[in-house]
Amino acid sequence: MPVATCLNCLSETVCRDRLVGRYSVPNQRPTSRNPFVINELGPWFLCGQEQRPHRPPERSASYGDRISPSGCRAALANCQHSPDFSAMTFDSSRQAAPAPITEEVLALHNALLTLDSHIDIPWPDRDDAFLDTPDRFVDFPKMQRGHLSAGCFVAYLPQGKLDAEGHRAAQELTIAMLEAINRMQGTRNGITARVCPTVDEIEAAWRDGALAVVPGVENGYGMGDDLSMLAKFRALGARYVTLTHNGHNALGDSGQPSRALGDPAAMHGGLSALGREAIAEMNRLGMLVDVSHTGRETMLQAVEVSAVPVVATHACVKALCDHPRNLDDVQLDALKASGGLIQITAIGGFLRPRVELAGRRATVADYMDHLDYVVKRLGVEYVGISSDFDGGGQLDGWENAAASPALTAELMRRGYDRSEIQAFWGGNFRRLLRKGEEAATGGV
Repeated sequence: MPVATCLNCLSETVCRDRLVGRYSVPNQRPTSRNPFVINELGPWFLCGQEQRPHRPPERSASYGDRISPSGCRAALANCQHSPDFSAMTFDSSRQAAPAPITEEVLALHNALLTLDSHIDIPWPDRDDAFLDTPDRFVDFPKMQRGHLSAGCFVAYLPQGKLDAEGHRAAQELTIAMLEAINRMQGTRNGITARVCPTVDEIEAAWRDGALAVVPGVENGYGMGDDLSMLAKFRALGARYVTLTHNGHNALGDSGQPSRALGDPAAMHGGLSALGREAIAEMNRLGMLVDVSHTGRETMLQAVEVSAVPVVATHACVKALCDHPRNLDDVQLDALKASGGLIQITAIGGFLRPRVELAGRRATVADYMDHLDYVVKRLGVEYVGISSDFDGGGQLDGWENAAASPALTAELMRRGYDRSEIQAFWGGNFRRLLRKGEEAATGGV
């Protein structure tokens, strides 16, 4: 008889036994609201032994080995004979109530140094970071209201042609955007913000009640084919470079080739020779290698090549949502083996298949399902929080930076403690930034 695997503790059980809850539907993920599911990977359930996600002392070697789709259908048929199953119904429009933002939640959230590892900036620059704007998801007043202490604000470059003219324009635009990010500091309207290229500066700003701005670059296209540009980015405070975006560039293959640019499925077979040199230079400069958007081979090769653990500053889990932007289990395991990190992002289509969303926004609970998955598979220290606000990110319940306590509320509802929540809210990311600084200082 087919077995189901508990997504909490990874125990296995015959499908008809130990079912909990009231909902069941094919092709969904198990949650506390919908504890038993059948999908293309096989039957899963939540055993209900504990309220919070819990991690086994040793992971089963068979984790991830699931029965076939036909076996799933057989499992569903078996489960329908269960006395627990007869009362199960499913309403696809039903949504879990968001976790309440209580005084206890706010007390914890407001005491943390919270950091969002990926935020886009409007372009052309409007010099409005200190204003409470109606069309910007992250500005400093919203950060203050949501007690978001720090943000990585990125110079985003859409992929263009891989020729001298395209590279020159990309280099100029990247520098102009980093200069604009560097102007996002000072004191205005009663708010103080600082550009903080190091962890010590981020932590000092937090202690002083100032917001921390950490520059980054999204898309290695910004350096063109000139390695010396990386030092210029670092001089403007940039702490990471996302190797690719949507489309291959001179550094490596993207996870989403550009049809408009006529990209083949792969251009370099992963990293190019220049991409490997660029990673070595980023290591030398103390800049992290961001593997968000990269192709699978590019990402795995970057893990091997980099002397410093790599980060996916805004990505999600492929096992929960099969999208080319998401990382599969092999990639996640490679991140852990290298000491790296995935920062879950708030793009609805990366969190749940669009057919499931049916026009609705993904929720904070959907977001935390991805974080939970990484915790269970890798551990607390390998995952964190990002939004991609002003670059496509937005959730029902986390509409902008002012709503950031909603994430802490959901984490508390799932049973995470203060140290774990701090790790997710930037503690892990700061640890990786510091490793980059130490490697640069040590001449790695």
